[in-house]
Amino acid sequence: MNKPINITILGCGRWASCHAWYQSTKLGNNVTMWGRDDDPMYQSLATTRKNGFWELPDNVQTSSDLAGVLAASDYVYIIISAQGMRDLSSKIAAALATSAGEKTFILCMKGIDEETNETLSQLLRRELNAADARARHSICVWVGPGHIEEFLNDQPGVMIVDGEHTKTVEHIAESFKSPIMKLYVGEDLIGTELGAAAKNVLGIGAGILDGANMVSLKGALMARGAYEVSKLIVAMGGKKMTAYGLSHLGDFEATLFSRNSNNRRFGEALITYLQQNPGLKKTPPPVELARELRLPLAEGVGTSLALHNLAKKYNVSMPITETVYRIVHHGINPLTCFGELFMRDNLREFNFS
Repeated sequence: MNKPINITILGCGRWASCHAWYQSTKLGNNVTMWGRDDDPMYQSLATTRKNGFWELPDNVQTSSDLAGVLAASDYVYIIISAQGMRDLSSKIAAALATSAGEKTFILCMKGIDEETNETLSQLLRRELNAADARARHSICVWVGPGHIEEFLNDQPGVMIVDGEHTKTVEHIAESFKSPIMKLYVGEDLIGTELGAAAKNVLGIGAGILDGANMVSLKGALMARGAYEVSKLIVAMGGKKMTAYGLSHLGDFEATLFSRNSNNRRFGEALITYLQQNPGLKKTPPPVELARELRLPLAEGVGTSLALHNLAKKYNVSMPITETVYRIVHHGINPLTCFGELFMRDNLREFNFS
C-alpha cells in the first residue's frame, strides 16, 4: 500500500470540498483545508467539520496558518474564486520566500484575472519569481467537466491536467487517478487555461438563452463559441484543437446544460430579473446585479472583461464573448445583444487560411 500523500487545499468552498473528498476518501491521502480566519465559510467548516456537501473524515484537517500548511504539504491545490487569486498569490510567494523546498501547485480553478488579463498560472508564476527567482516551484492546472453533486454520488469523471513541466503533469495524472477519475495529460497550458476560463463566459450566455426560451441556440453557442476561443488560443501561442478538448468543449455539458452551474444560473436569473422589472433601461453593475439576483457573482463576469481586453490586444473577433461582456459590464439588454448577433453579415463558417 502506498504511503499517504500530504495534500494542502487552499480554499474551503464547494469545489475545494470536492477535491478534499476525493483525495481523502478515494485516494486515502492526508488533507488540510486552509481558509482565512475572517471567512465565515472557513469558520463554519473548522467548527462543525461539515458543510452542505460532506462531513470531514479523520484524515482531513483545517487550518488558517498559510505558512504552516504550505510547509507541511507535498502538493498544494488552490481552489478559490479566480479574482481572489491575485491577492492570494502574493501571500503565497511571501510565505515561501524564506522557506526551503520546492512545491507543486495545482490550480483547480477557471478564470482570467480581470486586472492584469493574465491566466491564473501566469499570475502565480510572476509572483513566485518576483519573490525568489531561484525557487523551482512547479505550476499545474486540473480542469474539465464535473460537478461536486455528481462526484459525491460516485459518478465517474474525466478531466485534464496540464502544466509547465510534462513529467510533473504525467506524475500527477498517474498518482491521482482512480476508478471514478480518469486524468488526461495536457500539452498546451495557455490553451487549457483559456479554454476553461472562456467556458464560464459562454455559460452565462447559455443561461440567458434558457431564460429567454431560446434553448435551440445552445448548439450554435457551443460550436461558434469554441471556434472563437480557438482563435484566441492560437493568437496567444496555444494550439487550436485545445478548445475542442476537455478543458473547453468537454466542459460545456457541465455548464451549458447543468442545473448546478453557477454561470448558467446567473444568466438565466438575469432574464427573470429583467422580466420582473420591465421598465429597467440598464442592468446594474456586476456586483450589484449579483446582489439583486441573490446569487454569487459568476466567475464568467470577471473573465468576460479579461477576454474582451485580450481579444482587443490580439485583434481576434469574439462576437459571443463580446456580447456577454456588453451585457454584464455595460448593462445592455441581453435580447438586444443576441439579436444583433443575428444581424451580422453572413460569413463562411470557418476561416481555414
